[in-house]
Amino acid sequence: MVWVRSEYAGELAVVVTWLAAFVPWNITYSSGISGGSVLFVRFPFFQIRYAFGVTPARRIALADPLSAIAFQHGQTIQVAYQAWAVGAAVLAVGVVVATLYYRDEERLEAGPADPVRFLGGILALSGVVLAAATYLLLTRGFPGVPLPVGVVFLLLFGGLLLTVDQE
Repeated sequence: MVWVRSEYAGELAVVVTWLAAFVPWNITYSSGISGGSVLFVRFPFFQIRYAFGVTPARRIALADPLSAIAFQHGQTIQVAYQAWAVGAAVLAVGVVVATLYYRDEERLEAGPADPVRFLGGILALSGVVLAAATYLLLTRGFPGVPLPVGVVFLLLFGGLLLTVDQE
């Protein structure tokens, strides 16, 4: 069964790689924090934190992976944020390659590596790394249950691009 026709594989690779940059890889709702609740929506390149009823915290805060690592310095979950930064860096390479592929399709297809499979590998690798970050959040004492929404997307589309039948 063919999921995508080979002549559209390049376009699919570009679109899903760009889309992956805007899908949250992790959503976590934590209740009982300083008398309130916090919702974390973690995208590959930033996180949005919504605080409800937590007095000293700003209601909405935005952080990138590096500032989140600095904020968690010395905490048990710092390694989860470091894994997030690695996953974001891997996906950033994919976004750059997808942009180059969009701009100069013929040149990239003439290169030594198949750009569709390369982008599939990038998506799958970032999915695995962000799955590890989700596992670390779950096991390192972070309150709440992290839902790996975008991780599933990354793994599915990475697998799809790696197995596309190109003629």
